[in-house]
Amino acid sequence: QVQLVESGGGLVQAGGSLRLSCAASGRTFTTYAMGWFRQAPGKEREFVAVSSWSGGTTYYADSVKGRFTISRDNAKNTVYLQMNSLKPEDTAVYYCAAARTRLEAATEARNMDYWGKGTLVTVSS
Repeated sequence: QVQLVESGGGLVQAGGSLRLSCAASGRTFTTYAMGWFRQAPGKEREFVAVSSWSGGTTYYADSVKGRFTISRDNAKNTVYLQMNSLKPEDTAVYYCAAARTRLEAATEARNMDYWGKGTLVTVSS
């Protein structure tokens, strides 16, 4: 079992930055691919970014590439999402997720094994 708790969401102006954190419990954190997904009001949950267990390989959605960075600290059982140059369309609830699967498969929400409860990010124009 892996429990995930997100933090760091809030209200920010367009062009600003936020860093989300996801603290994981469980001794096998390092064996999981860790990802971030988001869900805007009235929309389906979508992929944002994913990191391999080592942090050495990462994938990003085209909409956030060059602006967001996923990283992880396995010693702290924590994964981060640094979000820069935020846009109003980035407004959503952001979810942390974990999966024991191929990294490519971890870009799809249906393949994730564990989820946090989410943290709200609101970007004002």
